Amino acid sequence: MSIKHFIFYGLFLSSLHLFSQEILTTNQAFELALEHNYGIKITNNAVEVAENNTSILNSGYLPIVTGNAGANYNLDNTEAKFSNGETTTLSGAESSNYNASLNLNYTIFDGMGRQYNIQRFQEEYSLSKLDARATIENVVLQLFTVYYSVVRISENTTALEQTFSISKDRLKRAEYQFEYGQDTKLGVLNARVDINNDSINLINIKQQLKNTKRDLNVILGAQLNDDFNVETDMDFLLELNKEDLMSKTKANNVALLQADKNISISEIDIRSSKARYLPTLGLTGSYGWNKSNNNAAAFVSEVTGDGLSAGLSLNWNIFDGGSTATQIKNTKILLENQKILKEELEITIERDFNNAWDDYQNKLLIYNVQENNIQTFLDNFNRTEEKYKLGQATSLEFRQAQLNLRNAEISRNQAKYDAKIAELTVLQMSGELLNIDF
Repeated sequence: MSIKHFIFYGLFLSSLHLFSQEILTTNQAFELALEHNYGIKITNNAVEVAENNTSILNSGYLPIVTGNAGANYNLDNTEAKFSNGETTTLSGAESSNYNASLNLNYTIFDGMGRQYNIQRFQEEYSLSKLDARATIENVVLQLFTVYYSVVRISENTTALEQTFSISKDRLKRAEYQFEYGQDTKLGVLNARVDINNDSINLINIKQQLKNTKRDLNVILGAQLNDDFNVETDMDFLLELNKEDLMSKTKANNVALLQADKNISISEIDIRSSKARYLPTLGLTGSYGWNKSNNNAAAFVSEVTGDGLSAGLSLNWNIFDGGSTATQIKNTKILLENQKILKEELEITIERDFNNAWDDYQNKLLIYNVQENNIQTFLDNFNRTEEKYKLGQATSLEFRQAQLNLRNAEISRNQAKYDAKIAELTVLQMSGELLNIDF
């Protein structure tokens, strides 16, 4: 089998293989990413940790109960002299002691510090959910950037396959014309050079398509094999309204909501710092049991006792050298910085939204122009092809018309891809990316 026939055969089998592949829809890709993307899994775990921190078990409101137990054993040699003058000598005298206790410590009042800690944990939990949302939005944007890249490369592959098919027909025609003396050998050679270039382009783009599918599979948590296709239909949300999206951006943009949460946390930190000025009142209590077995030298051979004890403690740090006052001042400055950052963020996001909206509109316009160009280049190709078959157009003119049509299709595909990604960027900025129907 010649190299030319081998290339034809390999590309034919590859086309049949692609045709038999399953279709991965945008909705399926979205669901797989939410469930299996590694970044989303990690951020969901972070949310779970933040939620655990809001539990009453982490609030400081519950008492601390500890248990203690111990045992001692002694084996002594003892010489005891009593007050009446008698002396007792003991060798290997045994004695032992056993004790156990339950102890309770409870903070009755700590200057509202526990309450502020709970409020802070709740705000951090809300912030973690916003962080998770930001991660999911970024993953979804990355997902569809790669997904629609697969779409674009798939459509470009189709265009190159059509170019390759046309080049095969042209080579056959050149060979027939040369065989019947209607053309020179140069026409056949030019046709073979062009078909080799087309086959190389097709081989390269098929490899690019495989690589991009692997990139997509990584985002999906490796839930697919390499044998899949994607939906090539691409719709635009043409009913989008700029003023409506701008309002949603100011109300729902995740970065602005995160800034609000950081301001709330800083306000809680100020109140928590002020709580250090107040006293702490604590309660302690214990129940204990003790048993002692004494040796013969002791007046009492065995002692057993148990009992309860309780107490209150008050701790008031009247003056701490000014550290609390300094901390309050610094926390207020941090709060002011959070507010300044939000003001800057509002201006930046408004600018970015306007830029993203204009970019989206321009890319839609370019796509429509490129779509209209396709028909023009197609008409030009069809007419040139007719003239070429009638001998009224040269091989070079036919090849140029063929390349013009291919380049127009690739440019149209690129413009469609750029417009869709620009649309998703606008939706992400307005907080609507996760609300659309994929």
